[in-house]
Amino acid sequence: MTSRLAAPSARIAALLALSPGAALAHGFGQRYDLPLPLWLYLTGAGLTVLLSFVILALRRARVGKTVRGIDMTHTTLGRVLTAPLLRKVLRVLVLAVYVLVILAGLFGVQNPVKNIAPAMVWAIWWVGMAYLSALLGDVWAQLNPLDSAYRWGALLLHRLRGGPARPRRRHYPEGAGVWPAVVLYLLFIWMELVWDGGEQPAKLAWAMLLYSALSWLGMALFGRTVWLHRGEVFAIVFSLLARFAPNQVHNTHWRLRPFAVGLLAETPVEVSRIVLVIVMLASVSFDGLIETQPWFDLLAWLSAQWPDAMALPYAVAGVKTLALLLLPALFLLIFLGCCRLIARGAGTAGRRAGPVISTQRVAGMFVLTLIPIAIAYHFAHYLSFLVMAAQYLIPLASDPFGLGWNLFGTRLYFVRLGVVDARMVWYLSLFAIVAGHVAAVYLAHVTALRQFGRRRAALRSQLPMLALMVGYTMVSLWILAQPIVNG
Repeated sequence: MTSRLAAPSARIAALLALSPGAALAHGFGQRYDLPLPLWLYLTGAGLTVLLSFVILALRRARVGKTVRGIDMTHTTLGRVLTAPLLRKVLRVLVLAVYVLVILAGLFGVQNPVKNIAPAMVWAIWWVGMAYLSALLGDVWAQLNPLDSAYRWGALLLHRLRGGPARPRRRHYPEGAGVWPAVVLYLLFIWMELVWDGGEQPAKLAWAMLLYSALSWLGMALFGRTVWLHRGEVFAIVFSLLARFAPNQVHNTHWRLRPFAVGLLAETPVEVSRIVLVIVMLASVSFDGLIETQPWFDLLAWLSAQWPDAMALPYAVAGVKTLALLLLPALFLLIFLGCCRLIARGAGTAGRRAGPVISTQRVAGMFVLTLIPIAIAYHFAHYLSFLVMAAQYLIPLASDPFGLGWNLFGTRLYFVRLGVVDARMVWYLSLFAIVAGHVAAVYLAHVTALRQFGRRRAALRSQLPMLALMVGYTMVSLWILAQPIVNG
């Protein structure tokens, strides 16, 4: 790729069928010339986050322990949307799409532009499901095809065997937490950002089958519910994002609540879940970082220094893999350092005693307040990709295998690459990043009031978090700006 306008991942360029000399970031063809210098936007965004903290500090809000919300279960709309029949129909449809994607990957043409598998996995499912989770609720828990296949398969096997006794389950080690999900999430992000097979339909389909088999094995060994909550990485990740949403659905119960209140932890989350949230945050930042000029300069230097041109792609993949591992570790160290300062600030406010709360407990209470930042960055970074890929899905729906079919008469649909331009992406990104950090500041403030009780202690404890939020706001916007604007 010769342009600085690198796509959010290598497969975006492939999916959008752009020429190598014009690999245009986020699907648009030119950069946006800012009317003001970039540093003014970054400074203004940081000051906005700072001002939000000042307003919260001056405001004497009463913070309750729980938010009841509105029970929608017994309304007409609630009865329709939570009806078991509707859920079964949707589960069947999603399972059918899941099977279609695998079959298309295995038996369709191996061109990522003409095969539906890459677009469905990387854009419609991964990006789209994250949006739905944050805006609507835990949709994945209601539609998860891996869960559906296992449940219905187990039911069928039970009937064929004439109803034998339930199999003995192994005890899931309490100390294991969600560490399997952490490892699987890192592997998934590596597949997205480093692995060149991610845009090859057959390899992608085999990866889906391998993950499915692993999930079903985990369910068989430890129980379906246990594995969904501990090892099925996407069930866990999407459920974390869904805590931001205003809909709380459990089985057939539906409750409306204000946005983001689901991220106010009643008890500290476990260490492995802290690490998972930090990895989620760091990975999307890493995806943006590899589109910046300093990263391209590093690769250019590596290309000039590497003696074997044939082995250069492996060296680049190695550097990206190492960076992908180091960045979450750096994020975790910074976050834990901030939590240490929070504990110290709360413990010394108004008296000379040392910290009254451990760093681990502070991290467990405050880590969920970072989720709005991950949502905001995900929205800003992938919005144009989703819009472009959704357009490509229209012709692919008529010819999912790339065999020349025209099932719905849309195979020749004209894709409009200019639907989302650089100017729109920049201002949407600016709004999303600032809003996400302001939401995080608010959640951290409420958490501090709940945790430390006294107003002075809560405000003093939040100064390290405020510095972290302001700094990360400016850094995030700078990263997003690199392939979008001239400023």
